[in-house]
Order: sequence, then structure tokens, then C-alpha cells
Amino acid sequence: MMKNSDLEAVVIGAGHAGLSISYYLKQLGKKHIVLEQNTIGNSWSSQRWDSFKLNTPNKFSLLPGMNTNSTDPDGFCSAKEFVDSLKSYAKMFELPVIEDSKVISVEKLPNAGIFSITTKHKADIINYECRKLVVASGMQNIKWIPEFSSNISKEIFQLHAGDYRNSNTLPKGNVLVIGSGQSGVQIAEDLIDSGRKVYLATSMVARVPRRYRGKDIFEWLDFVGFNDHRTIEFLDPHMLKMEQPQLSGIGKRGKTVSLQALAKKGVIILGKIDDAKQNHIYIQANAVDHVKFADEFSHQIKAIIDEFIENAKVDAPLPEIDPADLPDGKAECVSNEKFINLSEHNITTIIWATGFRGNFDYLKLPVFSDEGNLEYNDGIAAIEGLYFLGFPWLRKRKSGIVHGINEDAKFISEKINGTL
Repeated sequence: MMKNSDLEAVVIGAGHAGLSISYYLKQLGKKHIVLEQNTIGNSWSSQRWDSFKLNTPNKFSLLPGMNTNSTDPDGFCSAKEFVDSLKSYAKMFELPVIEDSKVISVEKLPNAGIFSITTKHKADIINYECRKLVVASGMQNIKWIPEFSSNISKEIFQLHAGDYRNSNTLPKGNVLVIGSGQSGVQIAEDLIDSGRKVYLATSMVARVPRRYRGKDIFEWLDFVGFNDHRTIEFLDPHMLKMEQPQLSGIGKRGKTVSLQALAKKGVIILGKIDDAKQNHIYIQANAVDHVKFADEFSHQIKAIIDEFIENAKVDAPLPEIDPADLPDGKAECVSNEKFINLSEHNITTIIWATGFRGNFDYLKLPVFSDEGNLEYNDGIAAIEGLYFLGFPWLRKRKSGIVHGINEDAKFISEKINGTL
């Protein structure tokens, strides 16, 4: 076993979070490395479909030290373009990334205040030691599919949204997309635009307009302080589990995505899937609630923006008409089906847009709650020297998106440096 013990810090994960903290650690003169089990930005390249675009404008997807000199700051880059930018970023700032280095275990040596990190790099087992450890491997490394998926007929082709690439890779026939978060609604639209008949099983997900009163919604959310809401301000734990609002970066300036707009394109809007058995899918009668919830959230966001414009005397145009954002007051877009027979509806494919889970089994440390969740406060663990970065709601509402990483990475780096 090879051993390296002269490091001040080790960062696990070379996505946008890991590279950002590496940038600040290098600026502070901290000798460190970034361990990446695959390649830089791997999840962005391996878990996205062909037509995927980031949901945040390019000018809001900048890492520390990057400027806004972009050919299209208001546009939206593809997954490949974003991964290419991450690789260029690591090269430009000469960040110490070690790819193909999978972390097997992390322990803390007793009475020494030192972390021992065991990795597998190609065929070699390598051990690193450090006093500061940053876990920036993200919450999206294990695809999650409900257990009842195994009850579905083997004749139905099933795949996770992270494995979907385009309509041509699927069997002929109709498609059921399960989950109406950002991935679910965008994949449903990709499929319907390619000529497939699509059924969408929905859930309680918020929605915002892509643009409002002359600006991208992200600009307004920044102006009004929406993205800066602190995690500690929310007493209701359910708020911290809310998915990112339905939105799309497809098109020159992106677009609004709503269940009613998808229905107008021909997507069959269903409630939440309750269970499945062979060719039968059982559906809850809550699609109406999902439409109304999304509509109400969009209305509340626009009201907040309107109030800000009025109070701050901002010069902004009147609200424009966005057909996809028009509320469906009676939820006429939904189907009342309580179950569907996959064969009768010629559904040959199910895409599970049910999200990911994080796998932290390698952490041989007392950092988990009784429910198995990581425990930390503002990204700082109770164990001295251990930090987390790049997770949803780490410190603020924006912590889980690229736009929020600069601030969080700077905060954690200053904690590591002892200057905060």
C-alpha cells in the first residue's frame, strides 16, 4: 500500500463543488488533492440526456475565479459544454485532481486528529492522511427506483432518467415517465417532441416562469433575496426536501414548463403512481393537486417580484403573457385514470425520473442520524476537521445549484483556514 501523509486537506469529488473548494484552498496555499472516482464532472456527462441544457443561464453558472466573458451569458449550456468548462477550469488553475481514484474508506485515527483515506487508484491501493477533509461527492451518485418496479411485467423496458439519452434508443411504442421534477417534465417534452405518445405520472413539484417582466427568473430571484434564504430559517423539514421548480433551459432563452403546457402538446397527465403489478399501474387521484400547487407557487413568486419592483422603484416592463405559465384553474389538463393497463395503452417503456440518492458508506465515522442522514450545520460536521459541500440546502436555498457554490466554497475554505 502506498501512503501519502503530508497533505493539509483532501477533497472527495471533482464536480463543480470539489473544484470550487480546491480553487480557494490553492489560493490560501493549502497543500491538498481532489480525489475523483471517475473523471472530472462525471455525473454531468453520464447522467444527462442528449438534449439536456442547464436550467441556469451561463452567467449564473460560474465557478470561483471565472468571469462573465461568455459568447452568450444569457444562454444555457449543454451537459457536454459544462463538463468541458469544468475540465478547462481545473487545467487553467492547475488544480490537483487525481482521477480514477475511488475512495474505499475514511476513518479518523484515534487521538491524532488525522483522517485516513484509503483509495483504489487503478490497480493500486493508496492511503492518504490529512487534518481537513471536504466531502463534495454530491447527493446524486445512486439511482433510486421504487421497489415495486420489480412487480412490473418483464416485457416492459424500464430505465432510470439518468440512463435516458433520446427517443431512438427506446423500443417502439408509448412511454410512461414517472416523476414530474425538472428531469421528468423535460424528458416528457423531449419524447413528445420526437413523436412519441407520453404519459406523465406527476408529484408535488413547484413551478416558476422562465422569464418575467423582462428578466430571467434567476435574476429576479437573486434581486429579491429568494435564493439567499438560510436553511436555519425553515422550521418545517418538508420545505428542505422540496425539489427544484419545474423549468427548462431549452431554446435561445429557455422556456417555461408546466403540466398544462405539456398536456396541450399531447402528454397524458396522471397522478402519482401508487403501485404496480404486471401490466397494471395504480394511480393516486392527486394530479389536480399537483397542477394547482405548481400554479400557486408561480403566482406567489411573481407576486414577490412585483412587490419588490414597486418598493424598490425598479424600472421594469409590465408582465408579459406566457402561455405555458397561464394557470389551469380547474386542472382540466389532467386525466382521471386510477389505473392503466400498459399493454392496452401500448406502453412499452417506463422511465423512472425518481431522482438519486447519495452513497456515503465509505465514511466510517459517526456522522449519520438515526435515520441514516448526514448530520452537519452549515456544512460543518460535529467531527473536527470534517466538512460537506455541494449538497441541497447546505447553507442556503441556492446551495444545491451551481450558482450557490462560490459562496459556500469560500465559506468552507475560510473555516478550514481558521479565518472565519
